[in-house]
Amino acid sequence: MQPRHHGQYPLTPGPMRAILAALTTRPKLAALIAGFLSATGFAPLNLWPVTLACLALLLALVQAAPDRRAAFARGWCFGVGHFTLGLNWIAHAFTFQDSMPHWFGYGAVLLLSLYLAVFPGVATLGAYYFSRVIPAKAGTHLPIKPPGRNEESVTLPLLFAACWIATEYLRATLFTGFAWNPIGVILLPSGAAIGATLIGTYGLGALVILSAGALLLALRRQFRPAAALFAPLLLCAVWGNSSPAPATPTGAPRVRVVQPNIGQDEKYSVEAEYRNFAKLSTLSGQPRPAPRLIFWPEAAIPAYLDMEPDWRARLAGLLGPGDLLLTGGDKVYFKPVEEKGVLTNKLAGANNSVWIVTPRATLAGRYDKSHLVPYGEYLPMRSWLEPIGLSRLVPGDADFWPGPGARSLTLPAATGRPALKMGVQICYEIIFSGHVVDAANRPDFIFNPSNDAWFGSWGPVQHLAQARLRALEEGVPILRSTPTGVSAIIDARGHVIHALGLNRAGFLDAGLPPALPPTPFAHIGNWAALAVIALLFALAIAMRAGKS
Repeated sequence: MQPRHHGQYPLTPGPMRAILAALTTRPKLAALIAGFLSATGFAPLNLWPVTLACLALLLALVQAAPDRRAAFARGWCFGVGHFTLGLNWIAHAFTFQDSMPHWFGYGAVLLLSLYLAVFPGVATLGAYYFSRVIPAKAGTHLPIKPPGRNEESVTLPLLFAACWIATEYLRATLFTGFAWNPIGVILLPSGAAIGATLIGTYGLGALVILSAGALLLALRRQFRPAAALFAPLLLCAVWGNSSPAPATPTGAPRVRVVQPNIGQDEKYSVEAEYRNFAKLSTLSGQPRPAPRLIFWPEAAIPAYLDMEPDWRARLAGLLGPGDLLLTGGDKVYFKPVEEKGVLTNKLAGANNSVWIVTPRATLAGRYDKSHLVPYGEYLPMRSWLEPIGLSRLVPGDADFWPGPGARSLTLPAATGRPALKMGVQICYEIIFSGHVVDAANRPDFIFNPSNDAWFGSWGPVQHLAQARLRALEEGVPILRSTPTGVSAIIDARGHVIHALGLNRAGFLDAGLPPALPPTPFAHIGNWAALAVIALLFALAIAMRAGKS
């Protein structure tokens, strides 16, 4: 065997070897650029083949790494580029933060990316390390040394896929988690995302990594192992593109999803309160004989519905006898405080809630958001950050409090409409795979009200893509109502069957798509990801043992 040296590719054809050798003269820069370009696979660009090519380059860079530190550094640099472009929309949120300069938003994106890049760095480190210590034969272990080029070219993608799943799950979990843009979401345009019904979002990430490994092997003319690594993605794509969308039956409950096109600068304006309500009421339409479910966005109204009967009456006036209004609005809590000898009630906290309003001006239920957004809905380390001018990005003096978690609310039956179970996931909550449904009380659909008006132009479409994955995983339709887009009706196979684009006022009027039987993922949740990790490690061990 030829000796292994940094920058050498003895099994790579001439042109490919020259390209890789040029890139590995500046491996960290190459990884940074590859990471940056890899984010073009997400919405709105959806250039998923570019993501596969960039991940293939990262695999080659890790394979050529001289030691563990270099393997981590290349993965970390890749992550910095990947998250900096993919999360650029966060900078837009700072245009609504008057206590800090707006340009600081770009610094916030970079700082967040520097942290999040640790996770792909750990994934590349883990793949590099395990490729050198997994057993060569049953009962034996190798010291940390380079395996043969042929066996590493196959086992490294297997190990990298396993490590990527593990670190992506950790990214979604540690320190309240930030699950935005899992790599598997790039498979939605190809149809292969249907694999989420079996292995979930994190399992889809393994298909992406394996396919990148297949691309690298194909470039090295190792076509048989390339075909084996690419086969799972190909099978899922064939399955997804040949599966018909579930038809909405005649007589399905009627839903109206409202998008008022109220920007963040108007949303909390006292002067615009009546104008905003007029938009919402007009788009909700006139009452009809057939009952309707009307959906308004997150925090659509400025009232405290449990405390303001006049507001409940205003809303009820928009409803026919069998209608229900599902709207976002806050639930507030007060505490007695003595100031200068006078006892007063002071705002202590709030829930970000969805209320069910009936035609009788009563409230038939409430859901409280559980997974809150740091710096958006509460300010961590408030005593430290507030004195330096950093406040919440969403206006308000008090922090929001978390609700109890996923649960289903029963929507009362009406003439022409059966009782329905509704799950609710408010805005950011919908991105957390395996945490959106009360498994003991499975809903007929999920309502996902959101306020994407401060997400720029990239954030809303990425948010929609992640909601589609939840529909696929759980086999239930999802209704999204947002102030400025993208509002949508998503069927239980993750297809967007109706949508309103960005910065448009309008409504979606349709029958409620049916739920499908619980998917395998709905039964086992993210244990599926652990099973995929175990399978990938077993295959890597088998490959090494077979080459001994």
